[in-house]
Amino acid sequence: MEKIPLTIAGYERLQDELKNLKVVERPAVIRAISEAREHGDLSENAEYAAAREKQSFIEGRIEELEDKISRAEVIDPKKQTGTRVLFGATVTLVDEDTDKEAVYQLVGVDEADLAKGRISITAPLGKTLIGKNKGDVVEVKTPGGIKSYEIAQVAFA
Repeated sequence: MEKIPLTIAGYERLQDELKNLKVVERPAVIRAISEAREHGDLSENAEYAAAREKQSFIEGRIEELEDKISRAEVIDPKKQTGTRVLFGATVTLVDEDTDKEAVYQLVGVDEADLAKGRISITAPLGKTLIGKNKGDVVEVKTPGGIKSYEIAQVAFA
């Protein structure tokens, strides 16, 4: 079984989602199925079909979350130091062409959110940055061509 790296916050989000599905969503869909059954003929009952479909989604997501949580390797970025890019690091990059700065935190797949500056370690940029050091220049293949970035800062917060 392959471990799934997660920050503490990412792990807690998965646990919260699992708890919500088990405590709130699952009982609600069971009630909806029960109510839809009371309306008679199930073969022509759209409410019943929709509730069963939602139940299937919820059960699948619960199974997926339980698997991810059981394989989680929780990493606290605050316990890491240095100038080498590791999982959980917040990296400041300077575009070699435009001198524009961008700040990203390297996180697990389930935590990635580009709008919030969190990129997955499996994304092309994430893969390129892991193991590099402050001051290194990295090249990343993008849809617009190859981009070069200098690693201006590596922080663990």
